[in-house]
This record gives sequence, C-alpha cells and structure tokens, in this order.
Amino acid sequence: MPVSVLPLIFTSGWASGINAYAVVLLFGVFGATGLSDEVPESLQRTDVLIAAAVLFLCDTVADKIPYVDTAWDAVHTVIRPLSGAVVGALLAGQSGSLPEIAAGAVGGSTALLSHLVKAGTRMAVNTSPEPFSNIAVSTAEDLSVAGIITFAVFHPVAAAVVAGALLVLGVATVAFLAARIRRFLRRRAQRRAEKRLATGGMTAPPG
Repeated sequence: MPVSVLPLIFTSGWASGINAYAVVLLFGVFGATGLSDEVPESLQRTDVLIAAAVLFLCDTVADKIPYVDTAWDAVHTVIRPLSGAVVGALLAGQSGSLPEIAAGAVGGSTALLSHLVKAGTRMAVNTSPEPFSNIAVSTAEDLSVAGIITFAVFHPVAAAVVAGALLVLGVATVAFLAARIRRFLRRRAQRRAEKRLATGGMTAPPG
C-alpha cells in the first residue's frame, strides 16, 4: 500500500466513526466534481450520493435529539466501522495498492475507536437536562468531519495528524467524563442511603 494513501485512509476512518454518511457524501462529491483523483468511482455514483445524502439528513436530525442520539449511536456501532473499512479498502484499491484488507482494517479499527469516543461523549452530554448541549456538540462534530475530510483531500498528511490528535483528545475526554460521572453516581447513591437511614431512624418506634 503506498504510504501516500495511508493518511487519507486513517482520516476517513476517524471521520466515519463520527458520521459515516458525511464521509461517503463528501468523497463522492469531491470525486464527481474532479477535485480529487483519489476517490473511487463507486463512491461517485448518483445512487450512492443520493442514498448518502438522505441518510446524512437522517443522521443530522437524530444526532441532535437527547437519548435518540444514543440509540442512533448504538445502531451504528457496526455500521460506522464497516463503512470506515469499506471506504479504506476502496481508497487503497483506487491507488493501485494490493493489501486492501489491511487498508480496511486500518479504516475500520480507527472508525470503531472514533465511534466509541463519540458514543461515550454523547452519553455524558445526555446527563445535561437541556437539549442545547446535544445540538452544540452534534453541530461541532458535523463541522469537524466536513472540515477534516476537505482538508484531507488537499493535505492528507496534515489532516491525519489533526485527526490523530483529535482522537487522542477524545479518548482522554471520555475517560475524564466517565470518572466524573462515576464519582457523581457514587455520591448520589451515598446521599440516598444516608437519607434512607435518617428517615428510618426518625420513624422507627421506640424499643
């Protein structure tokens, strides 16, 4: 596999873990308009572009509704890594390289890790009582995917560095949020237990 296509595969995998349909749609548009020679013809087909556009709109709406986004993420635990693997293999095949399986593994595993970061972050955001956090986070994710894929088409190595940094930052953020949520749940359970003990002590008849 030429080294030059590896950064693009890694970046597309990271982006697929967040919004697989946006990745397919953007690559297809860039290829169909002649902005990139790296995009395989199968992603430029009209039916693929229409399907990706419709699913992207569905993803955009579902991803901004509290708890619906978590259910949507659960459904896409298989879809996003699979999409990342397929796009990676197609990019490798387009470049004339042989190990398309290796490219699929890179794209799929990166997409899976990125998806888990996204899903974990969204579960933490859903603990907020208002819906604006979901809208803000989802919009930021959509803009990040659009920006990084566009950047990758023209500067694949630099885009891969940015995607890698965002992936590491995302993993660290999810770990931090998970620790905070666990502490919060422990404190809440402890307060409830103390309240039950105090209420039981007040209402207990004299011995």
